[in-house]
Amino acid sequence: MNVKKLIIAFVVVFILLEATNYLVNMVILSSTYADPEISKIFRPMAEMDAKMWMMRIADLVYSFFFVFIFVKGYENRGIMEGVRYGIYMGIFIQFMAAVAQHVVYPLPASLAVQWFIYGLIESVIFGVAAAMIYKPKTAA
Repeated sequence: MNVKKLIIAFVVVFILLEATNYLVNMVILSSTYADPEISKIFRPMAEMDAKMWMMRIADLVYSFFFVFIFVKGYENRGIMEGVRYGIYMGIFIQFMAAVAQHVVYPLPASLAVQWFIYGLIESVIFGVAAAMIYKPKTAA
């Protein structure tokens, strides 16, 4: 295991996670979240902001294990290995999370589907990043 590349990939995936989460939740879905029927389900923004440090820790843990599991199964098959891994992890994690959120909270199915789709896209991006960073050096 190349620890240096693992750490670099972990940091890059964490940064990508924060950036894509901002894009999805603060830009793309902002009008959905502003709907009074949906906004009443969530905590007030000030309360969410006060707890955001917990989300950052969860994102760090997620990013580390996303990359760590990729590295453990690494087959040196290029970008498509990252795409495949991203699809597998996206379906595994995002599908479960979207369905669970829809079942537990009174969220519209359309929002759960959007969370799944955007989460799957994010996972593919993270998988590609991990594959690009972790690849071995080519012989000179």
